Amino acid sequence: MKILVTNDDGIFSPGVEAMIETLQHFGEVYVVCPDQASSSRSHPVTPRQPIRVKEMYHFPGVAGAWCLNGTSADCVKLAVEVLIQDELDFIFSGINLGPAIGRDIYYSGAVATAIEASLYNIPAASVSLNSSSQNHVNYSKVKTLFYQVAEVLLQHKSKSIGLLSVNLPNVDKREFKGIQVIPTDMHVSRYRFVGLRDPHGEVYYCVRDQLQELAAFHPTSDYLLLKEGYITVSPIELRNHYRRKQEQVERWFKTMETNTSE
Repeated sequence: MKILVTNDDGIFSPGVEAMIETLQHFGEVYVVCPDQASSSRSHPVTPRQPIRVKEMYHFPGVAGAWCLNGTSADCVKLAVEVLIQDELDFIFSGINLGPAIGRDIYYSGAVATAIEASLYNIPAASVSLNSSSQNHVNYSKVKTLFYQVAEVLLQHKSKSIGLLSVNLPNVDKREFKGIQVIPTDMHVSRYRFVGLRDPHGEVYYCVRDQLQELAAFHPTSDYLLLKEGYITVSPIELRNHYRRKQEQVERWFKTMETNTSE
């Protein structure tokens, strides 16, 4: 089995190393990551400047590793189109610091890598950790949790799996409650604009991370379950969903054609 590891926290992120060490139990692991953090940049590629790729020898036992001065989406494109000659079975993005929750998944560089993978019809999962600080993370415990998820996904790998967002709780074994497959709660918004005044009294706006201030949730919110100690697995896009939507829109226009022909 051939697996690609990428992320948006940069190639030297401890989460990348933890993911590589876990996935090496399941097959050959390739690594392609940005050379620095590119979090919350959504899904851009780099069209107007050259991308420099550097081979890395930082991770023992991997089939190949590279870093580049581009985005997380660039990483997947270059991996699939140029750097890796073998067909990939699965692409994992992570383990990223900070959960991918609510509507903010659409800003997430981690989720963007998985979306890019789905464009090549490769099953993919974004994996994030519910912690805002590396100082409070024990990656030995994180690897134990991630192993359970990876084992199931790789056993049942299929192109129809599409794209998944996985969030891991930052808990030890006795606090871990299990795994819940649940839609992302789009009522949750982690990043919000706040107004501030500069020394001259002019108002300007900046985006503030309000993760620690989130309080009110629906009882079945994925983030509430994550805080309670569950791993949450959320399908982000599925091909059969788009097929149903396509059929619905086709019916709209067929109705219009019927009305205009009378």
